[in-house]
Amino acid sequence: MALWIQAQQLQGDALLQMQSLYGQHFPIEVRHYLAQWLEAQPWDAIDLENQQEEFKAKRLLDGLIQELQKKAEHQMGEDGFLLKIKLGHYATQLKSSYDPCPLELVRCVKHILYTEQRLVQEASNASSPGSGPVDGTPQKYQQINQTFEELRVMTQDTENDLRKLQHSQEYFIIQYQESLRIQAQLSSLASIPPAERVQRESGLQSRKSTLEVWLTREANTLQKYRQELAEKHQRTLALLRKQQTVIIDDELIQWKRRQQLAGNGGPSEGGLDILQAWCEKLADMIWQNRQQIRRVEHLTQQLPIPGPTEELLTELNGIVTDIISALVTSTFIIEKQPPQVLKTQTKFSATVRLLVGGKLNVHMNPPQVKATIISEQQAKALLKNENTRNDSSGEILNNNCVMEYHQTTGTLSAHFRTMSLKRIKRSDRRGAESVTEEKFTVLFESQFSVGGNELVFHVKTLSLPVVVIVHGSQDNNATATVLWDNAFSEPGRVPFVVPDKVLWPQLCEALNMKYKSEVQSDRGLSEDNLVFLAQKAFSSSSNNPEDYCNMTISWSQFNRESLPGRNFTFWQWFDGVIELMKKHLKSHWNDGAILGFLNKQQAQDMLMSKPNGTFLLRFSDSEIGGVTIAWVAENPNKAERMVWNLMPFTTKDFSIRSLADRISDLNHLLFLYPNQPKEEVFSRYCTPPNSKAVGDGYVKPEIKQVVKVENDPMLDTEGEFDLEETMDMARQVEEFLRQPMETQWSVFPRFSPAP
Repeated sequence: MALWIQAQQLQGDALLQMQSLYGQHFPIEVRHYLAQWLEAQPWDAIDLENQQEEFKAKRLLDGLIQELQKKAEHQMGEDGFLLKIKLGHYATQLKSSYDPCPLELVRCVKHILYTEQRLVQEASNASSPGSGPVDGTPQKYQQINQTFEELRVMTQDTENDLRKLQHSQEYFIIQYQESLRIQAQLSSLASIPPAERVQRESGLQSRKSTLEVWLTREANTLQKYRQELAEKHQRTLALLRKQQTVIIDDELIQWKRRQQLAGNGGPSEGGLDILQAWCEKLADMIWQNRQQIRRVEHLTQQLPIPGPTEELLTELNGIVTDIISALVTSTFIIEKQPPQVLKTQTKFSATVRLLVGGKLNVHMNPPQVKATIISEQQAKALLKNENTRNDSSGEILNNNCVMEYHQTTGTLSAHFRTMSLKRIKRSDRRGAESVTEEKFTVLFESQFSVGGNELVFHVKTLSLPVVVIVHGSQDNNATATVLWDNAFSEPGRVPFVVPDKVLWPQLCEALNMKYKSEVQSDRGLSEDNLVFLAQKAFSSSSNNPEDYCNMTISWSQFNRESLPGRNFTFWQWFDGVIELMKKHLKSHWNDGAILGFLNKQQAQDMLMSKPNGTFLLRFSDSEIGGVTIAWVAENPNKAERMVWNLMPFTTKDFSIRSLADRISDLNHLLFLYPNQPKEEVFSRYCTPPNSKAVGDGYVKPEIKQVVKVENDPMLDTEGEFDLEETMDMARQVEEFLRQPMETQWSVFPRFSPAP
């Protein structure tokens, strides 16, 4: 069912929330008449932080205007005439509003569709209590909403009591003024004749006595009202603090954890709209209660009555200020993290956001945010509230940004679009630590005033740890540091402490997450793949997955110590596989054509039971980012079957000729293990033959892979084929083919043109 049809069926508060999404910035009539078109557009495909995508947003804006104009033109009849005028007006209005900034239209529509989807999902969940939690609306979300309703009732109750107290106190003051007037009249009786004085004095004394009794009784009642109201506020603040703990210390921390795992390729952390809605409700209720407490304080100052209430009010005022301070400082967050591998002299971006900025009217005086890069030690000192003397560990260009309020979405954020790390100051390294193990963080700072400068907060937030590099060759080791930190850090840690050892299954989860993300595949690492990786990491021969369940792997084993007999680490080998796959072999992995994680002996055991010409693809043990073809065939020198292994292909090789073309070239490769004809698997990826004449009529020659199996001196006795010489020739030919046609044959006179 279309989202808009479901949204129209919302009821109560959900319907009001949905209706509040619309206004002059985006009329509800536009949503109604263009519902199908709006829901079919790729709004989520546009990155709001990338100004280069503005042309896509402009295309959507133009499309929206055209659809409105078409809808207007098709209106007929008397009712249609009015609608035609209205839709035409909306088209003009939207074009005028969003033509200067089309990305704001995308932001607006994304917010509307996301909120409608959430409200519909929540309503669906509420109508099916027996079905349990559903996506996006777990049971605890319902509990949070129930607590908000309880807080709303409690806050309304104290508001009613406060009004009652205020009215009672106003009447008390009137009666107290009356008692003072009577006392003044009694004092003036001395100037009148005794007979008249006695009569009037008797009446005034009677009224005075009655009034004093009432005032005494009413003063006790007022004091009781004040005490009861203060105790109610005490209970409300306790529940507010508890609710804030659930939202800030649980939900927001979980969002930050998802954001951290997303840096390793985990699922997206999700939007902040629900969290912002909760935080805004908190801010609203905290502020209402704070104002109530201040009004009670004003009443007590206006009419001092001795008792314990004044001390309790002072305590409540401190508590509510602490609560709102914690809310403001905790909801200043990094919505889009800076890159965790940060190269100097390279532009990067980040976005910070204040989740309660709109509700507390912080945007009325737009704050400025400053970004600074600091070291791990400086971050520790900062969290201990030690004086860091504005220290930094480098210089970031374009590091100041004013927060902007987006009316359509109600978000207050600062978008740093063109920051650049000009220089970095490294600290003394510990032991065997390399520069790619040193962690920094980007510190974002700002100052907010709340309630017309009534409260001023200096807020700070730290980015996820970043590793600074100066050359692309450092990227893989820096990525290892980031992956380990993202995967195994714990909430609330001292910056940036991380375990030195973890269980092997924990690392498997992180590696699988990273692999699937980088290769962009639903086909992750199988149990057999992980066993192969365990054998490599631990230099083990066991094929039993359970043997590795309780084993731990250290950071040194992961990316400090080289693998036995190799000049690279476990991570460097694995990262090489990732790079090869995502650049050249992604489609083949997704097709299941690459087994990959096999050693030479396993490949031999699998192939020897298959017909000649059966082959498989496995990752090279000896070379980073290499894949080799192993196939079974007769050995002409020994008259027996054996498994042959080609010299590994790397990214450099595949930039010359693709894997599919190379396999197509080798006629002795017939079946992909276990028994698929190679044409079924690879033919659709092969380069189509080009027989057309180019330039002055010559046909351009092509490179082809050739392997001679029979009596070839390049084959060793162990069945290891060395393609190094052949590949050198292939690269020379590639260079040769890139030259102008008329000079090619003078460079390689031993070649002749293809017919």
